[in-house]
Amino acid sequence: MKHARQRGIALLVAIVMFAIATTVAAAITYNKAMAARRAAATFTLEQAVQAGMAAESFAAIVLQDNGNKNRTQINDPWAEPFGPVEIEGTGVWIQAQLEDLNGRFNLNSLVSLQQGPQPNTYKTNLHQVQVFQEILRSLNIDLRYADLLVDWIDPDSQPEAQGGEDTMYLSQMPAYRPPNSFITHTSELLALPGFGPENYAKIAPLVTALPNTENVNTCTASGLVLDATANDPQGNVAYRTQNLKQLREKGCFPINSDFIAGIIDANAKAAAQPLVIEKSSWFRLRTNIRIGTAEFVLYSVLFREPNNNVRTMQRSFGSE
Repeated sequence: MKHARQRGIALLVAIVMFAIATTVAAAITYNKAMAARRAAATFTLEQAVQAGMAAESFAAIVLQDNGNKNRTQINDPWAEPFGPVEIEGTGVWIQAQLEDLNGRFNLNSLVSLQQGPQPNTYKTNLHQVQVFQEILRSLNIDLRYADLLVDWIDPDSQPEAQGGEDTMYLSQMPAYRPPNSFITHTSELLALPGFGPENYAKIAPLVTALPNTENVNTCTASGLVLDATANDPQGNVAYRTQNLKQLREKGCFPINSDFIAGIIDANAKAAAQPLVIEKSSWFRLRTNIRIGTAEFVLYSVLFREPNNNVRTMQRSFGSE
């Protein structure tokens, strides 16, 4: 009887040990499989980055060639889509498209450098606020977001008429503070209380976040941005109703002189004249990358210097 009990205990111990060994083996196998997948994902992501950088280099060559021209216009080679094409021998496919960011309204232009005895102080640019309000009005977005964005950017703690500073944002859930500095990405609009993804989807193709001294290229801007930049209360020229794509097939439209000449109000003309250009410095490159079944989208902000050298200033995966 005693030997039978001992054999039963031995069998039970053997079963427990087998179960533990099986669990450990399964855990080791799972961890190895996950490590292999993480390594593969990391390698694929690195491949995507390198492919995106290759697209940036190609875009830089095209922009350098275009830099010798006096105007940046959409009938030039830089505006043509590239690909899809396979990087030879890699199985990596890329497709790329450049867009002129100077053809959008610059959100950072809502605040400008103060001219006067106090250096490095910034104030609200009232003309640009009116331009931004016209864009908001045309998209049926609450005009108060112009004041809210000014307070988001400007360094002072005094709120605009319909704006808000620390007190407003500290009452949000969760609480946060405005940065009181220039924005680096248009998605910061989503941090404004109640702005929401629906409004952002409407306005995102029309706005950008560049150094606040950058101006609008009349050769590439949309009709709505052109009309808002004119900010002409007496104006009868509505670029948003014209087929700009067709009008730009042969070159720049409207050229700066025609754009300014079309503004009737003298104050609006004087305010708009220093805000428009015909040659751009800032571009966004969207690169679609496919590696096997994995797909990536890389957004690159490119800056063309006065000597036509091109630098990558910002990269982001999957988000404009």
